[in-house]
Amino acid sequence: MKIALLAPAGAMHRHSGNFGKSLHYAPLTLTTLAALVPEELQAEIVIYDETAGKIPLDIDADIMGITCITGTASRCYAFADYYRSRGVTVVLGGVHPSMLPDEAQLHADVVMTGFAEQTFPQMLMDFSRGCVQPRYVQNLDYSIENRVIPRRDLLDKRKYITMNSVEAIRGCSLPCTFCAYPTAFGRTVYKRPVQEVIREIQMLHTDIVLFPDVNLITDKSYAIELFTALIPLHIGWLGLATSSIGFDEDLLQVFRKSGCRGLLIGFESICQESQSFVKKGINHVSEYTELMKRLHNQGILVQGCFAFGGDGEDVSVFEQTVDMIQKAKIDLPRYAILTPFPKTQLYDQLEQQGRIIERDWAMYDVEHCVFTPEKMSKEELEAGITWAWKETYSLPNIASRLFHKQNSLWLSLPVNLGYKGYAAKYEKFTREVMCDNSDIPAVGR
Repeated sequence: MKIALLAPAGAMHRHSGNFGKSLHYAPLTLTTLAALVPEELQAEIVIYDETAGKIPLDIDADIMGITCITGTASRCYAFADYYRSRGVTVVLGGVHPSMLPDEAQLHADVVMTGFAEQTFPQMLMDFSRGCVQPRYVQNLDYSIENRVIPRRDLLDKRKYITMNSVEAIRGCSLPCTFCAYPTAFGRTVYKRPVQEVIREIQMLHTDIVLFPDVNLITDKSYAIELFTALIPLHIGWLGLATSSIGFDEDLLQVFRKSGCRGLLIGFESICQESQSFVKKGINHVSEYTELMKRLHNQGILVQGCFAFGGDGEDVSVFEQTVDMIQKAKIDLPRYAILTPFPKTQLYDQLEQQGRIIERDWAMYDVEHCVFTPEKMSKEELEAGITWAWKETYSLPNIASRLFHKQNSLWLSLPVNLGYKGYAAKYEKFTREVMCDNSDIPAVGR
């Protein structure tokens, strides 16, 4: 059996876009799916990640799995339609098909909803027996214990800043109205046995690991157990947490001792009203500068994520945000536009208000405006984020922001320069460019 696993990418994040190697770590979805293929199938497996290289139009496969988020859905459907026309059985899964399975079914032979550790092997066995079903749904007894080791060998390590991404905890229980994750997969938090995580890290023989999990501290007791167990390994690590980490001394000390080098934190906005708008009450804007001091004092760098466009924000928000970031010395700022993903509370709210103005999923890449903002126009919002990217990643502002005694320039400077390149190309990605899939032969389109 020949199996192809594809991860199409939106125009900005494609290998030919503006998201370079320094901003991209090895993904876990396709490599995990590859590891789930039953050995008895003796399958030939290939992986194509479009952030790292081109997806060919002549893939020789019996069955093809395509992972799909909302921002890539239009392109995923184009690939699916094309390869189905060539006689390949196409399976669609991921966040977007889990939220809109009936839509995805229009472009696939099989749709998988929820996580796939249990259902993907079963689907492949059914396919080998000629009895594959059109829909597979995550089991109710789902667990991430005894997780397979991803097939990292199927990726070209030259295309990624690191191959050492490891999953420890899956899920988040926060009530943020914009987040597609709980909409697609529910709010259950799944924890992998700590010693299982440690064994996988030891197998990597590396001195730094990245945890891509959406919220490492969603369960404090588990986080303390995990990172206490990491201390004897004497490695560094990067991960994601909420702003509450800076004011929890127990967690801070364990993070420092275990080798935490950097955290991604969703600050979302400098406007407290916007935090309320998306129900992210955990963030307290008045504490951002103190939070950064506390993290820097522990030697922890911060990628701070901000989403413009919340109700209550006007055009002054862009300059105010850049000024605060420079003052607080947030090491690696990242900007987005608040995006209402389908089936989320935010989408339903804006839809009821008649404020959704974009229906092509390609524009739902969190860098383009798809709704009518409350206190500025769509054009002002998109012009504002473009300015913020360029201003923040000017050389003087990079130097000013990174000048603090705790900074590890070997880690922060290359990524800042990567985002400088990202900012320089930002405004080239117009709607015409974003929605263009003409490189894929049209089938019934």
